[in-house]
Amino acid sequence: MDYLSELLRRPAVTWWDLLDIALVSILVYELLLLIRGTRAMQMALSGGFLIGLFFVSEWLNLETVNWVIRNLATYVVFGIIVLFQADIRRALAHFGRAQFFKYFERSSSNDETLEELVVAATTLAARRIGAIIVVERQIGLRNYIEGGIPLDATVTYDLLASIFQPGSPLHDGAVIVQGDRIAAAACFLPLSVNPRVSRDLGTRHRAAIGLTEENDAVAIVVSEETGAISLAIGGGLERGLAADVLQARLQALLGVRGRTYSRRSEARSSVA
Repeated sequence: MDYLSELLRRPAVTWWDLLDIALVSILVYELLLLIRGTRAMQMALSGGFLIGLFFVSEWLNLETVNWVIRNLATYVVFGIIVLFQADIRRALAHFGRAQFFKYFERSSSNDETLEELVVAATTLAARRIGAIIVVERQIGLRNYIEGGIPLDATVTYDLLASIFQPGSPLHDGAVIVQGDRIAAAACFLPLSVNPRVSRDLGTRHRAAIGLTEENDAVAIVVSEETGAISLAIGGGLERGLAADVLQARLQALLGVRGRTYSRRSEARSSVA
């Protein structure tokens, strides 16, 4: 009765309380979306079980169980940080891509750069030469650039086609584009560990998906086996894109307003 009386004497709920509850609910919902279908989901269920066991041990005066859980809590936090650093990094990047922050985005590539990328992709696809071209957006890719071979060259389809030639020393790895410059080549990317990724995808496609799971970059992938062009974005993969569709998607994703895939581009691709 005392507990009930104390509960009824609590102050009235205000609009600020409702806003507080709504914000926490949104954060919890976004967190559940992030860990759904991953190994972190099982860890979350285990954590919920331990929290419930902690309150049960207090209620039933189970001193030993309560002492063990309280002493393990600190080590569990450090263990989560070590084991799930990639998931935590992806979660923070996901929150950084919220709709609010899109008002501060700027166009990082121009239409000529996109046309060069599309021509290079279609040229390599026609020759069935595998390639992966990553375009940086708002989240920097400095860690991956430093692990590759620095170039700092203007984006041209001739240079891209030369880089990915099988005999080239730079063909193994990804090219990273910053704005209208090729920042580096032969960059190695993290492979996706998502169990829902199709088993028929090779290392190149898994690397593109793995990178875009962690940040907002866009990755163009050319299959060596089929010559198909795919686009990786947000941990997903759009497969079998034609040249005009690829350019339209890049224009939409990079915020570039320009002409569509032109006949001049087709001529350059066929000549190459």
